[in-house]
Amino acid sequence: MPILVWTDPAVLAFVIIPLVLVALLLRGVSAASHRLGETDADRQRALAVTLAVAAGWMTVTWAAAEAGVLRQWDASPPPFALLVAGIVGLAVAMAFTGYGSRLARGLPLWTLVAVQGFRLPLELAMHTMHERGVMPVQMSYSGRNFDIVTGITAILVAWLVASGRGGRRLVLTWNVLGLALLLNVVTIAILSTPRFAYFGEERLNVWVTYPPFVWLPAVMVLAALAGHLLIFRASALKDQPAQRFSEAVL
Repeated sequence: MPILVWTDPAVLAFVIIPLVLVALLLRGVSAASHRLGETDADRQRALAVTLAVAAGWMTVTWAAAEAGVLRQWDASPPPFALLVAGIVGLAVAMAFTGYGSRLARGLPLWTLVAVQGFRLPLELAMHTMHERGVMPVQMSYSGRNFDIVTGITAILVAWLVASGRGGRRLVLTWNVLGLALLLNVVTIAILSTPRFAYFGEERLNVWVTYPPFVWLPAVMVLAALAGHLLIFRASALKDQPAQRFSEAVL
């Protein structure tokens, strides 16, 4: 890989965005817990668990990338496949356990959509990495990745819902599109690894096995997937009295 300059804004984006996402999750847990009338003890416990799991996961994935563990492509299964499985497992757990129930019931729907706007600056940073020869072209919007559409439209859809100009049907349509675009780029990324090399040996996806870029799949893809699943769950709970779509959280 080319030598990275850590003061480069495009590189720092892969550190700053994950940290902001964790901060937003903590804020969301606190706000949802308060809105649902949970005790201070329950709220503090949920925040402590969130922070501990996030810090542990980010530390482990960074260390694995730093040590080269994720670049053991000849192993069976390759460690990168275990990372992907961990991402899916955590996303499902966040969305469909009691933890996800708190977020789905306690947060306005538009806030869950608005968070997905992080994919706009992420895609811009990814495109910069392509231009610098760090990331293969098929993972950028110059190639086969159109996830920037999700980031742009998340801001618009969130505003429409928050202002009462959009409803559940709009959110569900947007959510299906966003999930499809996410699965598209994830599939491209997996097919681009040395294990498959579908797009050729000169266009391999190995950059996400180095820090700080490992937090792209480990944190940002995880946040995107968990977010889409939470939106589906929150939409299904639209008639529950604890769900309040029109209230501001942040």
